[in-house]
Amino acid sequence: MLTHPLLPKLKALRLSGMAHSLDQRAQAARDRDLSPTEFLALMLDDEIERREQTRLANRIKQAGLEPEKTLARFDFAAAPAAPKSLLSDLALCRFVERAEPILFVGPTGTGKSHLAQALAYEAIKRGYQALFRPLHGLLASLRAARADATFTRLKNRVTRVDVLVLDDFGLVPLTPQGAEDLYEIIRERYERGTILMTSNRAPEEWAEVFGNPLMASAALDRLTHHAHILTLTGQSYRQRERNRASTRNDKPRPDWKHKTGETQRVS
Repeated sequence: MLTHPLLPKLKALRLSGMAHSLDQRAQAARDRDLSPTEFLALMLDDEIERREQTRLANRIKQAGLEPEKTLARFDFAAAPAAPKSLLSDLALCRFVERAEPILFVGPTGTGKSHLAQALAYEAIKRGYQALFRPLHGLLASLRAARADATFTRLKNRVTRVDVLVLDDFGLVPLTPQGAEDLYEIIRERYERGTILMTSNRAPEEWAEVFGNPLMASAALDRLTHHAHILTLTGQSYRQRERNRASTRNDKPRPDWKHKTGETQRVS
């Protein structure tokens, strides 16, 4: 089948999904005595699936998401404080239709960024556009964009995307310009587009991050209005991994000595 006359034609038409499964589908057609129409339907299904997967991968990349950060790969057993039933409901993405904010709060390493990306991933699967950025990096990009005349284009993308994920709010102090830009993002997206935000600061500390009480009050009033606030607790994922690695390294290991031509265990 590697020299099947259809292969070069499928490749010329850029039907790689069909080309990849040609051998398998041809064998299935023989085994199941499929009609030509049934065989063609299977091949078309393969191509449609391949194209859908390619589009999804491209949209995930454009959004800045890590492909492995999905709900299916989140370790709920290691994060018992994570509200699994609520997250399953949020994964239906009705919050996008209602432009409801989702705020993830908790210590470093408790899965906030993973879960925020996972919900953005679910939104992309449903046809929405998403954008994931560390907040300090996004504000730095907006500051730089003022110098090369790309500010309006970048701001429009940030304010108009269906789902905007701002990671690590409060990790780096906001400059006066950064606070103003963040306020404008929140104001323009209020009840128009969803914001997902993660922070290792308690909500009562958020106002001081802005450095401007009036701006902080206006921004946070909009950000927390009809918001879903998920508080995560527990030990850092990374710290648990270090502890497990340390435990493995601390286990006694058999001693070995080597002789020419043989390896011998020392009793």
